[in-house]
Amino acid sequence: MAHVGDGNLHPLLVTEHGDALAQVRARAAFDDIIADALELGGTVTGEHGVGLLKRPGLTRELGPAVLEVHRAVKRALDPAGILNPGKVFGPA
Repeated sequence: MAHVGDGNLHPLLVTEHGDALAQVRARAAFDDIIADALELGGTVTGEHGVGLLKRPGLTRELGPAVLEVHRAVKRALDPAGILNPGKVFGPA
């Protein structure tokens, strides 16, 4: 599930709890969806932000230089590192 048509990509893939094989397949499908979005010129972000699952896609989308700009802004606004520690724009 997602509403990609308006530019907001946040797929939801549901698996049965405890079905490790289904979870592996769902993760592979999720990665394919992110890769396809980027290949088509889209973005991994949506109105809800990036999230931890999309972090690898964001890295592919933005590249190291732009990610470092984001990290610099984060360091400037949160020098103690207390806002969402260890999340998307944490240390490289």
